Amino acid sequence: MNMLISSPHLHSGDSVRATMITVMLALTPAVIVSVYLFGWLAVLLIVSSIVCCMVLEWISLRMMGRSAAAIGDGSAALTGLFLALTLPATTPWWMVLIGCFMAIVLAKQIYGGLGYNLFNPALAARVVLLISFPLQMTTWIIPMHAGNPVINLYSLQDCAQVFFFGIKSLGHSIDAVSMASALGYVKTEWTRGIAVTDALRGYGYNYLDAFLGREAGSLGETSALALLLGGIYLLARHTVTWHIPFSYLGTVALLAAIFSTINPGRFAPPMFHLMAGGLMLCAFFMATDPVSSPVTPAGRLVFGTGCGILTWTIRTFGGYPEGAMFSVILMNCAVPLIDHYFRPRVYGQGLPK
Repeated sequence: MNMLISSPHLHSGDSVRATMITVMLALTPAVIVSVYLFGWLAVLLIVSSIVCCMVLEWISLRMMGRSAAAIGDGSAALTGLFLALTLPATTPWWMVLIGCFMAIVLAKQIYGGLGYNLFNPALAARVVLLISFPLQMTTWIIPMHAGNPVINLYSLQDCAQVFFFGIKSLGHSIDAVSMASALGYVKTEWTRGIAVTDALRGYGYNYLDAFLGREAGSLGETSALALLLGGIYLLARHTVTWHIPFSYLGTVALLAAIFSTINPGRFAPPMFHLMAGGLMLCAFFMATDPVSSPVTPAGRLVFGTGCGILTWTIRTFGGYPEGAMFSVILMNCAVPLIDHYFRPRVYGQGLPK
């Protein structure tokens, strides 16, 4: 006869809201660094993104006849924080609005809401903004610590004027207050025939500055240390597992080590890749999204490895200097296939009949 065994329904004790709060706490170091670097611009961008995402979530739920109480789970607020941290400090308010609409309405609610989205909503919105507005999305303002020559980033009045009316409203050109990111500079110099080692030297690249976050970039990708601290916190709380972050970072480091050893003038070294751009942010926070990542440990290792291969490939050979965001979105597409071939063992399977 067949033996029917009920599932062992053990509750972990964590709710959706508790998980979202844990992730936001893990992002606190990155938020603090962003405010230190970009002052009130960071505050305006983060607050407006969170509020906009929550309002759009409420409107979407009401239009679909669902309970608006679901907005209290914190997922919309976390999406808004994620989106803000992937944007340059000079992102104007109208781009924030478009990004929030893409994240909440088109990348989340249109699929059925939390738990049904195929892609990470914040990353999907960021990719759309990058493709649609490449100039604004690749304009990196000189951080305050580096002595921004024309804007006092700790002045709310100046930053509000930039946020709502643009940098040119202050009477300055964009070139006067912006600088290239390390990834963008190396990529540009390579197209001009300059070796990677010479490009890094010309940029004045410093591993300590990159680790601490004293460099240009999006709000949440400048400090590898802040993101690493947040990632360790998530691992310690068992909010995420080690499989995706370690396989993701390890794959990028391994490929970079092999090729930079073969030709250091063409390929950037491992430490540069690990601390540059949004790799740390994606590895610990974006790629580990439980909704859009595989469910089994083996599947997560495959997912992380795929993200690492794509990130290194896009950064090295692609037209965009950054590849982390694209890699996670592309691997999100492969999650159903990964889950199909790495199915978890059914509880009670294999018992004698």
